[in-house]
Amino acid sequence: MKRVRLADEQLVNLFKDTNDDEPFKALYDRYVGKVYKTCLSITKDSEEAQDYTQEIFIRVLSKLDTFQNRSTFSTWLYAISQHYCLDQLRMKKKMSTETISDELDISEPDTAESVENRMYELEIVMNQLPAEDIKLLRLKHEHGMSIKDISQQYQISESAVKMRLKRTRDKLLNLYIDYNQ
Repeated sequence: MKRVRLADEQLVNLFKDTNDDEPFKALYDRYVGKVYKTCLSITKDSEEAQDYTQEIFIRVLSKLDTFQNRSTFSTWLYAISQHYCLDQLRMKKKMSTETISDELDISEPDTAESVENRMYELEIVMNQLPAEDIKLLRLKHEHGMSIKDISQQYQISESAVKMRLKRTRDKLLNLYIDYNQ
């Protein structure tokens, strides 16, 4: 006897109505590979991608009753997958940046000599950055220009200024850490 393949939305509704595991298992089997590939493309780490895939399906199981058919199930699942992976990477990056910042703060006491030494090191490292990046940092941090004023001067959006500043600060931090190792 030939098995009928139900559409994603039919499986979701069947799961909502009966709370039977089989419709969810069918969705899982149908999409586990695609979710894994999405996670892998974002994380570039197969173990992390496997962990994230499992976490995503646990979330989907707990939120399946909120699916409202505004989009296809696959689109909804893909959005959840992307958001979850990006959130995890942001949290990881934030934790590693905070750890690095903490390490920098306690590396040596703030004497006039150590501050002067850090400023000298920072100047050396800054010279490795492109001139435009240095100019942007100086406008913001030395001249105290607002994001809005910088965006008008460069004729770019405020969010573009914020992103450039963040990327430049990240580059500077990484260069500074490399210099001190």
